[in-house]
Amino acid sequence: MTIKTGIIGTGYAANQRALTLQADSRSDLIAISGHTPSKTQEFAQTHNTLAVDSWQQVVEHPEIDLVFICTINRDHGAIARATLESGKHVVVEYPISLDPTEAESLIALAHATNKLLHVEHIELLGGLHQALRQSLPKIGNPFYARYVTIVPKHPAPQRWSYHPELFGFPFNAALPHIHRFTNLFGDVTSVSCQSRFWDLADYYSACLCTAQLRFSNSLIAEVTYGKGNRFWQALRNFEVHGEEGTLLFEGQQGTLIRGEERTPIAVAGKRGLFVQDTNMVLDHLTEGTPLYVSPAESLYALKVAEAARLSAAMDERKLLSNE
Repeated sequence: MTIKTGIIGTGYAANQRALTLQADSRSDLIAISGHTPSKTQEFAQTHNTLAVDSWQQVVEHPEIDLVFICTINRDHGAIARATLESGKHVVVEYPISLDPTEAESLIALAHATNKLLHVEHIELLGGLHQALRQSLPKIGNPFYARYVTIVPKHPAPQRWSYHPELFGFPFNAALPHIHRFTNLFGDVTSVSCQSRFWDLADYYSACLCTAQLRFSNSLIAEVTYGKGNRFWQALRNFEVHGEEGTLLFEGQQGTLIRGEERTPIAVAGKRGLFVQDTNMVLDHLTEGTPLYVSPAESLYALKVAEAARLSAAMDERKLLSNE
């Protein structure tokens, strides 16, 4: 059986999906759509497929069995719903939707129509997350974790990922910053969050969000996400403190710390993760092999992110009332 596929989007993820689908005898890339006609045509020529004018034409194409949604966050939910209602399988880059209520209804729709709904979370496949998971038993009972991502951009780009409506609240949009924690440590019992945006009009020039999570196992975690032209030093650190040691990951460098003893931790690279994810989807549809993440897990992380958004909004309202 050949799985006939369509792709919505022409960015990096879409390109990796297209290369993988065209190289695999189990799949055939039928059509793609994009935001810019010229780029869409170029993408279609590169991958020897059909360019169509809208995502609706991909979803409604009679030959297509499986749709990959690789476009702006705002549109994920609407496209996923239309695809499922058209009787097709869906793969969507995180988040499934910016709205947890809509995400929950999409999962129910996928069950009702007996179609695959897979939400990509390649961070779980990546070397950093795998090394962290494998090393956790070495530090005993973990009680504090911190994850910081800072991405300077000079000048700040006027693109969709700096647009509040198109991108969404940063923790809902960049969902792995929450999902890493829920995947490793389980259920969250409380959330607090603060956020700040600079030059917020159609696009912002920088954002900073920081949240504190308390888990049912009593672990306290802090997660910080910042990007834009107010930052001058890139940072990507993940640390976990346990009763018998500390795990510290700085970029792709991992270290197990016990007193004066420092033991390096090997961290595999990040290349090829979209290829791996795509192959796992084809394996699942053709052979029934299980996927590495469920929509329910993604939904739970999204609900925690939404709680962070509401907490930040509440703090902003308090500040305005005090003024």
